[in-house]
Amino acid sequence: MNIPRVNNLKRVVIIGAGFAGLQVAKKLRRDKFQVVLIDKNNYHTFQPLLYQVATAGLEPDSIAHSIRNIIKKTKNFFFRLAIVHYINTKKQKIYTNIGNLSYDYLIMATGSVTNYFGNKNIESFALPMKSIPEALNLRSLILQDFESALLTKDEKKKMRLMTFVIVGGGPTGVELAGALAEMKKYVLPHDYPDLDIQHMNIHLLQATSRLLDGMSKKSAKQAYKNLKELGVIIWLNSLVKDYNGEIVFMEKNQKIESSNVIWAAGVKGAIINGFLKEDIKGNRILVDNNLKTIRYKNIFAIGDVAFMNKNKHYPNGHPMTAQPAIQQGNYLAKNLNCFLDNNIEMKPFIYKNLGSMATIGRNKAVCDFPYLKLKGFLAWIVWMFVHLISLVGFRNRVIALTNWIIQYFHYHKSVRLIIRPFHRKKII
Repeated sequence: MNIPRVNNLKRVVIIGAGFAGLQVAKKLRRDKFQVVLIDKNNYHTFQPLLYQVATAGLEPDSIAHSIRNIIKKTKNFFFRLAIVHYINTKKQKIYTNIGNLSYDYLIMATGSVTNYFGNKNIESFALPMKSIPEALNLRSLILQDFESALLTKDEKKKMRLMTFVIVGGGPTGVELAGALAEMKKYVLPHDYPDLDIQHMNIHLLQATSRLLDGMSKKSAKQAYKNLKELGVIIWLNSLVKDYNGEIVFMEKNQKIESSNVIWAAGVKGAIINGFLKEDIKGNRILVDNNLKTIRYKNIFAIGDVAFMNKNKHYPNGHPMTAQPAIQQGNYLAKNLNCFLDNNIEMKPFIYKNLGSMATIGRNKAVCDFPYLKLKGFLAWIVWMFVHLISLVGFRNRVIALTNWIIQYFHYHKSVRLIIRPFHRKKII
């Protein structure tokens, strides 16, 4: 990897440049550590706004920022574009597609991947939305389907092309359903005047009895009401069993014919080979209250991939969202910076729940804060402000704000472009 050793510095290798890994990389002291950050992309993705890329609201470069530009002109810092294949915990070495590298401390910040719960058909035919390339695939698919619907004389096929099924009623599913519903109402009729857009159906499927399981019942009811008003067909207590590329099969023999299934039903930790089965729970690496792995004193796990063992407040692990990842990254950097001074004991990590939010559309959002719950226009303004200041880079904030202002007054989504066609998997 062409990274020289510095004798008086401990080498910290961070795998993953998401919310958690980036916080550690930015805040570790360079007079104590040589920091090596590894990621399969050379950019950081602001994942909460991926759905806006998928629905032509934002260009991908407005929610992505160069890692080298985020951490620049910093001594004892190295970034390498690589895929890590294996971790040898005994030799303290990682093996990647560009070479091997030893470490003194290893921080696992690999995030999460889409969880298909072992269903190979769904994995083959449904579309995930966990990365920028996947969001662009979805954007292309949406636009291609309407182009195809214009050409086909087969009414059954046309209905499948114009039917969208979103599986998962969490914030991602709710926000995506709302964005598609607004496209149907305000944008697509102008783009396709010779196509009856009213035949477009948007289904939102949730396996439990309400939407937004991680938020309050009040916010869940408001989101349900807003989506219904936008024309979204909501299915509660509807567990998806299978999908063959044309038909969604649910429990109780219910079916929906659709060529477009978007999978937002869950994620799982992105585990790299090298850990024992006993070190993993629910596809996440077990850690103690200091985010240290239960078996290895010099390996830490943070963010979505970490499962804090024996935490009474979060028995199923911390939420796999941005806030826990950011807080864990800040916590670990602060503790490691102090850790080597006179062997100071690390303080336990305590997650502070700052709240959660979801937007359903223009002037429609819900926010749950510890002592306050908001809905409607005010919640929508708060949602916009929080996401705007959370974007990395001044340019990205300006572009996102400009796009939102234009779309607010004109409902104009200017990036309805099929830059790279999406090719479906053939149905056998």
